Amino acid sequence: MTITEIYATLTQIFNGLFGRDDLVLRPEMTGRDVPGWDSFKLVEIVLAVEQHYGVRLQSKELDSLETIGDFARVLAAKTNGG
Repeated sequence: MTITEIYATLTQIFNGLFGRDDLVLRPEMTGRDVPGWDSFKLVEIVLAVEQHYGVRLQSKELDSLETIGDFARVLAAKTNGG
């Protein structure tokens, strides 16, 4: 899976979880850039991403995530796109 495909899928997941259709994810975005993103929403995001991609994100991987770009890179590595 390419990084472009990952961003497209992450955008769909985020828009669904946040009940929006206008979120456009950028690599530098953080939780502070998305209204309503809190620790509970992060759990929902992680679970949805794990289910969609059929992967498990380890706690040390999650701890390293600071931006959407970090998230996309971890997923690319786990899905052999990176």
